[in-house]
Amino acid sequence: MVAVDAAYASCIRDARSHYENFPVASWLVPRRMRHHVAAVYAFARAADDFADEGARSVDDRHRLLDGWLSRLRDAVSHGAHLTERPVAAGEPENSQEIFVALAETIREKALPVDLFEDLLSAFRQDVTVARYASWSDVFDYCRRSANPVGRLVLRIGDHRDDRFDGWSDSICTALQLTNFWQDLKIDFDRGRLYLPEEEFVAAGARPRDLVETMLPPAWPRALASAAARTRGLFDEGRALCDAIPGRLGYELRATWLGGTRILDRLEATQFDVIRRRPTLRASDAPWFAWRMMSWSFGRS
Repeated sequence: MVAVDAAYASCIRDARSHYENFPVASWLVPRRMRHHVAAVYAFARAADDFADEGARSVDDRHRLLDGWLSRLRDAVSHGAHLTERPVAAGEPENSQEIFVALAETIREKALPVDLFEDLLSAFRQDVTVARYASWSDVFDYCRRSANPVGRLVLRIGDHRDDRFDGWSDSICTALQLTNFWQDLKIDFDRGRLYLPEEEFVAAGARPRDLVETMLPPAWPRALASAAARTRGLFDEGRALCDAIPGRLGYELRATWLGGTRILDRLEATQFDVIRRRPTLRASDAPWFAWRMMSWSFGRS
């Protein structure tokens, strides 16, 4: 039987080993929340790897995701005392620890299981869906791939409010979209394109142009339009950063600032996503400190 404390310690090691994918300022998360956030992260990180990493077949990816769903339901049914299960081929060696910790977090924080199931459905979709026709299709994907994370973090922080959920959804969708525009070329080279067809067709852009070394003007036009929509979502969700008190509020502000900073950099390069991939760097620390200290509450 895996001890709960050891299970959480394993999840925290997972989070630290993939720090580049952890929240922008995760050290700001209140200490009482960190082990719970790490359990959710370890669950999602593994499932994302099933869908994206390695040279697995479609059947193997679906097998791993189905097994993860089965483990999730077993954890919900049996709690931290779930029966020891052998690690399936392709699963992380600490799978049992992940689900012991996750079961305890779900129980202690009364987390809705459907949010975890939504995440798995989005990862499963990534295995077979490579293009999106419309914005509504993209938003439905974000509803399941990004928004559950924000809602789970709010509940781990003991915040349950429909207004907060709505603002969180706007921020999480905006962060997901920003990552899509930031990684447009990387995703395209892997066979995926998240910018909806209705957007790039309206701008006169053609996917085959993404194999070139320089983008024709149609692609920056399409991405500028998508970025404007994304910035609107950041603006819609900004109220959450004002509404949440304490360290979690600072974490949200830092995350919001990080996403908008990437958008700023995309705009500064005129959306040249082939030759430049904007990132956050250590040299951004003074900018973050200044913006955090000068944060204006209730800004429209």
